[in-house]
Amino acid sequence: MKQLNIAWLLIVSLPLFALGYFVYGRFLSRLFGEDRSRKTPAVAREDGRDYVPANPLVLFSHHFASIAGGGPIVGPTVALIFGYGPAWLWIVAGAIFIGAVHDFSSLFVSIREGGRSIAEVAERYLGRRGFMLFISFAVVYILLVTSAFLQMTATALTSVVPAETIGLAQGNTLLKTILVDGKEVIKIGGIASTSVVIMTCFAPFLGWLLYRRRFNALVVALIAIGIALGSVRIGLSYPVNIAPGVWMVILSIYVFFASGIPVWIILQPRDFTNSFILFGGIIALVVGILGGGLKGLAFNAPAFDIASGQAALGSLWPILFITIACGAISGFHALVASGTTSKQISNEGYARRIGYGGMLLEGVLAICVVTAVAAGIKFSAYRSIVFPSGGRSNPILGFALGMGGLLHGLGINQAYGTVFGILMVEGFVVTTLDTAVRLNRYLFEDLWKTMLGDPPALLRSYYFNSLLSVILMFLLAKTNAFLAIWPIFGTANQLLAAMTLVCVTGYLMHKRKPYLVALIPAGFMVATTTASLLKLLFQRYIPAGNVTLAVADVLLLVLSVAFVGLAITLFRKGDRPWQKVSAR
Repeated sequence: MKQLNIAWLLIVSLPLFALGYFVYGRFLSRLFGEDRSRKTPAVAREDGRDYVPANPLVLFSHHFASIAGGGPIVGPTVALIFGYGPAWLWIVAGAIFIGAVHDFSSLFVSIREGGRSIAEVAERYLGRRGFMLFISFAVVYILLVTSAFLQMTATALTSVVPAETIGLAQGNTLLKTILVDGKEVIKIGGIASTSVVIMTCFAPFLGWLLYRRRFNALVVALIAIGIALGSVRIGLSYPVNIAPGVWMVILSIYVFFASGIPVWIILQPRDFTNSFILFGGIIALVVGILGGGLKGLAFNAPAFDIASGQAALGSLWPILFITIACGAISGFHALVASGTTSKQISNEGYARRIGYGGMLLEGVLAICVVTAVAAGIKFSAYRSIVFPSGGRSNPILGFALGMGGLLHGLGINQAYGTVFGILMVEGFVVTTLDTAVRLNRYLFEDLWKTMLGDPPALLRSYYFNSLLSVILMFLLAKTNAFLAIWPIFGTANQLLAAMTLVCVTGYLMHKRKPYLVALIPAGFMVATTTASLLKLLFQRYIPAGNVTLAVADVLLLVLSVAFVGLAITLFRKGDRPWQKVSAR
């Protein structure tokens, strides 16, 4: 059977995403009551630390880098085992009608609630019990996020690939190589490591230019692009060579300090710099796909391979839906939108661009990833890297090789394309780590305040809460393999999104606005994620004797059932917490 031309997935997707943004996104803006003249929390409560009005270009870059991370690359790469057809269908439908709705609404509601986190919004619209259930769930979820990405980052930063695999002859001078079992291999992860270190070191300088010297954002953008390109060039000559275990320790120490530093020093400017590599990568992927399509390039992977997917991961529903995760919908986005972005947005008019538009751009990236991996390498090679019979799964390397193969069809050296691919992911996986630990710090602080009223100074300290987050993250990552953590992470991720949409439903009911736009997606995601948790528990964790993940699974189930049950009870009885609070 003749395979499909690779350009078709993108050609069909882009107009659908455009319609979603200009039609459905605009409808949501009107429904929620966007008001450009209203002061946002960043303006009204500016404090120079967390509430900092940001240039919309800088904020979009920071927000997109934070929500994108490795999720829309890793998830679609792993889910390709089912075939590119099911992955494409879920990404398009999920991003337009569920994911982008979730991102926009969580950002907008947080803005209207004074920059409060989505957990605090839950308290207002679902009561104290709702808050406690939501925040407990979010803490467990963030630990799963950070542990999955910590281990994945350490593996990818130490990736090596045989020189012959990416078309380099023996004795090449293009990239640094080492001998392993008599074969030349490239320390491709080491190149990314050097780049990540350099961009992080320059972040405070860019922050100083933006926020202390008030340089024009476009001028700083050019400087950031220069730093990004320079870091890659240095990485090609001086790749860092550190063992995975050591990287896990270094990253843990870094995120401990980064989680308390003012956002303008590290978080915003580093994300700003990283985003240009990601944006450049998306452009390269789009050009590569369209150019490859003009040359008649077809997919190597099957359109549908449900049997392989079931053997490797489990049933199509719900496993495919929670595996792709961030490419279609992600609860982590609500934590970013309400935890940092809502405190930095300077005008409500930017909410649709950043919230709805940011999610659609992530959907474009996810489709490009599916296409690149399905067309850039042989399906057998993909399976040996992402689903190895022994050793660590390395989906980032699988994507990088796919991107290298895709761009090679346009005459670009496969080695450069592969390096670019792994660079696209690495800076953003680290970004996800420090953003997530910062968010977990906020959640712990809120949890102690709610439980104790006036907690002791130790529990209010960002050092204590950051250290607690980092230690738990490290221990969970150290004791579980990536492929074991990813399914429960994806499930928790989307269940958190469902809980967020329940909170948004309460907000819309309070404002006497149509609420089915949030309630229907919430219902679908609750059904999908609950089924996933039950399957993982009884088909994987209990038979394998994995006590840690089994306990996490049961805890997530209990918290989610209690939260949804509470919401249903409140909505049906009409005994709603917001009726006791004066409308803002």
